[in-house]
Amino acid sequence: MSPHTHEVVPVDGTTRYPPRDQELHRRLVYGDESALGEAYDAYGALVRAVARRVTGSAAVAEEVTQRVFLELWTCPYAFAPGHGSLRAWLSMRGHDGAVARVSEAGAVRAADDAGGPAVPEPEATARAALHTALGELPLPQREALHLACFAGRTYRQVAVELGIAEAAATARLRSALCGLADRLAGPPAPGNPADEARDEC
Repeated sequence: MSPHTHEVVPVDGTTRYPPRDQELHRRLVYGDESALGEAYDAYGALVRAVARRVTGSAAVAEEVTQRVFLELWTCPYAFAPGHGSLRAWLSMRGHDGAVARVSEAGAVRAADDAGGPAVPEPEATARAALHTALGELPLPQREALHLACFAGRTYRQVAVELGIAEAAATARLRSALCGLADRLAGPPAPGNPADEARDEC
């Protein structure tokens, strides 16, 4: 067995070594069920944590997690080794699936409230806006931000896992945060002092 280059500490607090992405992908393509189990053991807690942060529900997060790994099993070619890590891909699929579930729930509530005045939920609205903005970021920025914010990685760990220099990881994180700020702030008012602050990004 070839040595692993770095140790990963998942969000559940345990320590384990993740399977190698290319080898795992090859086994998934050939229908090796044990490969799916290894992927779930290594990354299931991360996907669940991402989904729970978006939805605020453990039950919905579990449902989203099951859907993500079902997608990995039934459509292994959806993940392409060499275009990012499996960890980042699964994290983003968990995020996208959770955002979709929040949107579905909002549509159901809107239909239920059609007979009466709609009551806005500020917390849910703000959460949806945040994760929608995150989904609009360029893929490299999303990967870095997911690892830092959802997987609890430092910028040095982000650099190692993405195979980039530490300066590049810092730049991606900074650009991602500035991009989120711009999207959440909306169009600036003329002469708004906040313009200068955003320009510094």
